[in-house]
Amino acid sequence: MMKLVCVIAAMAGMLLAGGCGESPASETAGESKYRVVCTVGMVADVVREVAGERAEVIQLMGAGVDPHGYKPTRDDIVRLEQADVVFYSGLFLEGKMAETLKKMSASRRIYAATDLIDRAKLMRPDDGHGEYDPHVWMDASLWADTATAIADRLAEFDSAHADLYKQNASAYAERCRQLFEWGKQVMATVPADHRVLVTSHDAFNYFGRAYGVEVMGVQGISTESEANVRDINQLVDLLVARKVKAVFVESSVAPKNLQAVIEGAKSRGHAVTIGGELFSDAMGEHGTYEGTYLGMIDHNITTVVKALGGTVDPKGWQGKLK
Repeated sequence: MMKLVCVIAAMAGMLLAGGCGESPASETAGESKYRVVCTVGMVADVVREVAGERAEVIQLMGAGVDPHGYKPTRDDIVRLEQADVVFYSGLFLEGKMAETLKKMSASRRIYAATDLIDRAKLMRPDDGHGEYDPHVWMDASLWADTATAIADRLAEFDSAHADLYKQNASAYAERCRQLFEWGKQVMATVPADHRVLVTSHDAFNYFGRAYGVEVMGVQGISTESEANVRDINQLVDLLVARKVKAVFVESSVAPKNLQAVIEGAKSRGHAVTIGGELFSDAMGEHGTYEGTYLGMIDHNITTVVKALGGTVDPKGWQGKLK
């Protein structure tokens, strides 16, 4: 009878282990990896660079996913609960996930990547009120600061490898700053009166400040906001008056409002074309250069400079663009 009880107990243990999904850490090359869960690709990419082979990084939102309106699934909640460390972007980018993350942070290691960025460097809406603009990654020199913040948090969890995280963060931040300087140089080749960037929503204000471009979006900072007829008409007036020839769609935002702007300009005798697709709230496909943070920004800068009449290698900063 005792042997039978032991066998049943062992089988039950095996079933429970198999039914709970992946274990909190996976064994690789004889060494245990800890698990980090990230919300958006821009954050996940920095974590992968800083953590190196020490961590398994899981990204909840993939290419083309709008984080403003994203609702966590049951699987997402399980992944968050099983994580050793969680990073999200913050500044209310993950609008519908904010409450979930806030509740879980009381008992888990959950951090906003933007928390340690100097608030004096952040942008607010034009009236100076309201929440900070969350699209910090559009300025590569500013996004470099998140690498240091992430390295500090990983060092708290895994102090034995603190020096590794610091070195990785420093190297990654330097690449971000190099991209930033290159972006300023090539954007300067665009004639000053042509440096107008019109997109679906206000995700590019940091981009505009960083690289010297006037930015206008049909919608507000969040894609949850609605564009009205007045907003569209004002943009049409600007396109016609400034003779702007190109506008840009976004990979994670439906282009219907932008199409309305193009049609409005056309009705007034001014032809406007699509200058290209930009990555705003999500990176490119996983496994591609555009699916990395540096590739995402490289793509955006190259696309804008080329469409607005500047001089730039179509293969971009590192010659890696498609």
